[in-house]
Amino acid sequence: MSQGYSHLFSGRRVLIVEDEYLLANEARRQLVKLGAIVIGPTARVDQALELIQDEDVDAAILDINLDGEMVFPVADRLNELNIPYVFATGYDPSIIPARFTGFILCEKPIEIERIARALFGPWQQDS
Repeated sequence: MSQGYSHLFSGRRVLIVEDEYLLANEARRQLVKLGAIVIGPTARVDQALELIQDEDVDAAILDINLDGEMVFPVADRLNELNIPYVFATGYDPSIIPARFTGFILCEKPIEIERIARALFGPWQQDS
């Protein structure tokens, strides 16, 4: 039986940036079950930036709107470090600035298999 891509979370250090506690906790629970090491979750841009600086991060799942604050500075920092990430949000993709085109927008509730495919799928192997 094929596991798809979600088994690729095993051993990876995944940052979760999400302001809805239940969603963040569910994502954390699913990732831990798959063998990931969860960084966070955090609901604040400044804390996410500190975690990126202080921890080894292999990938990130980002909510776009964190209680009125946009997550884009975190995505910019991840870009600088060549760390893959996905936006997981219920917002319309048109609110994402053009510099982030090409990043998979996974709708809530978080779909772990789609996120794994976006982060670790074949097109990511060359990075």
